[in-house]
Amino acid sequence: MTATRSDEQLLAAWRAGERRAGEQLFERYYEPVARFFFNKTDAGAELIQQTFLACVEGAAKFRGEGSFRSFVFAIAYRQLCRHYRDRKGDRLDFTEVSIAAMEPSPSQAMVEGEELKLLLAGLRRIPVDCQVALELLYWEQLTTAEMAAVLEIPEGTVKSRLRRGRALLREAIEALAKSPDLAASTLLGIDTWAGALRARAGLAEGPRGE
Repeated sequence: MTATRSDEQLLAAWRAGERRAGEQLFERYYEPVARFFFNKTDAGAELIQQTFLACVEGAAKFRGEGSFRSFVFAIAYRQLCRHYRDRKGDRLDFTEVSIAAMEPSPSQAMVEGEELKLLLAGLRRIPVDCQVALELLYWEQLTTAEMAAVLEIPEGTVKSRLRRGRALLREAIEALAKSPDLAASTLLGIDTWAGALRARAGLAEGPRGE
């Protein structure tokens, strides 16, 4: 049985001219990148393409100072910021503005269950940078160092942003919930709901190549 190659091994092989290695890298990261844009914009399909195009153009500049996945998510994050600044103006502050304020209802196709819908709605109500940090933690299990690389901020700032994000998410869920019991079950089971969203969100953009 052929051993699964690491991101770094695939990247080295791709740089050496092995086209299939590059294809495997993009196959590996398609669903994580789709999850990244899920619940943030209805332009996800376009932004996925732009992200991978930027990965191709920037792969030669990747020097391995951090993980390859933080490199990919950093590009996705920049594409998201550019998308909204192009539409809403350069003065947007993503530490304060939320997705709900910019795009009220990104698609939630294929998401079922009151807790899941409530969690998604709550995430859209908190500042974009807090939403991104929480989703990278819960959905992708990125480390603090990796999140710092994605958001281009110190690790200490990542930790404070996660604390702020959790507090704001709790407030948003409690405000949006139809009942205190629904809010409580969503908050108590956030790891479970995040896992369910991780499994479902990768399918949100539809089959590859569409």
